[in-house]
Amino acid sequence: MSTIDLNSPPPNHKFSVSLDREETVAERNVRLFKDVALFVVALAFAVIVAWICVSTLQSSTASADAQKWAMSTLTAITGGMIEAPGHERPGPASAA
Repeated sequence: MSTIDLNSPPPNHKFSVSLDREETVAERNVRLFKDVALFVVALAFAVIVAWICVSTLQSSTASADAQKWAMSTLTAITGGMIEAPGHERPGPASAA
């Protein structure tokens, strides 16, 4: 059996050591609950803002500036919904 001297690793080699703690079932359940709760709160917030924007656009008493603001906000919400689900932006092109 060969041994490796960790004080002087061989050339062109790196070594790393990691120690990870296993997640218990209770910790996993808490983490998942927090993730779902955060998602629901964010979704509710986006729906409320979208509802306010649609109400503003349909209102006959809203000013032109308010309607522009509402349209811009709806565009941003729609763009975020289209962009967000599992889409990764491509990185910079390599100069090959």
